[in-house]
Amino acid sequence: MAATDVTIQLTPQPLTAERFAPFGELVSARGKPIMINNGTTERYHNLAQVTLGDAPQAGQGIISIFRAEPRLLPMPITMMERHPLGSQAFLPASAEPYLILVCLSKTVDGEEQPDPATLTLFYAEGAGINYKANCWHHPLLALNQISDFWIVDRLGPGNNLQEFFFPERWDISIHLAD
Repeated sequence: MAATDVTIQLTPQPLTAERFAPFGELVSARGKPIMINNGTTERYHNLAQVTLGDAPQAGQGIISIFRAEPRLLPMPITMMERHPLGSQAFLPASAEPYLILVCLSKTVDGEEQPDPATLTLFYAEGAGINYKANCWHHPLLALNQISDFWIVDRLGPGNNLQEFFFPERWDISIHLAD
């Protein structure tokens, strides 16, 4: 049997969720967003499924887009949050700068809470981060303009969000260096 020459000319077509469905999932900011972080961020929730295996109690990995409004500085810091049941990755969709505020835990009266003595602020440009499970962090801190972030985190049973609000008498704020 003789080999047959094959010629294929490919022409791109518009990418739509329906057209791509046989191959996977389209991941884009579409549909109605959920407002989070006190109305400063639009969450385009659960845009794709991350395959983790067959254990439903472990939850599932999801990919979302967070659209963060730029923050005005100086800015008071009134709370921190963490996700005890899984990591959370923030991958910027552009090279726009943003801030990352994190801290370690301390135990007060048998309860874990953010340790303000360990608050650390990072300036990031073009790099993403993946918070470890239980890492205290501030919600998204975009600078300059509205910025999109790809988010990979966990969806499933159990409470995967803990928030801690600092006492009103505490004065914690972000200032950029002159």
